[in-house]
Amino acid sequence: MDKQMQAADVVARLRDGMTLGIGGWGPRRKPMALVREILRSDLKDLTVVAYGGADVGMLCAAGKVKKLVFAFVSLDFIPLEPFFRQARQAGSIEVSEIDEGMMLLGLRAAAWGLPFIPTEVGLGTATHSLSS
Repeated sequence: MDKQMQAADVVARLRDGMTLGIGGWGPRRKPMALVREILRSDLKDLTVVAYGGADVGMLCAAGKVKKLVFAFVSLDFIPLEPFFRQARQAGSIEVSEIDEGMMLLGLRAAAWGLPFIPTEVGLGTATHSLSS
């Protein structure tokens, strides 16, 4: 059985309001063919979970993002991705900014079907869980 799909076929299965995790780290190793296909689609009101780069900025600029869960959104040499920064300053997206380690543990817990992973990371902070 061939498990390969075209980007358009993948995006056709997505619906408004879904939560999407985008892999990669900042501007590296991103599924940009899928991001470009989402940009061409009518999808909206997405919750995006990512260690963000240009992918997040492009989706914010196109008005696709309702909420962003992130540890950072950077282009490395540009500390804040410009389109993300503009959307955040304008208040056009909801945000949940968390520590890189807490994000990793939250993603790992979700992958394992757990509500959380016990850790001392984040003690004494006012952060919210990935599910809030």
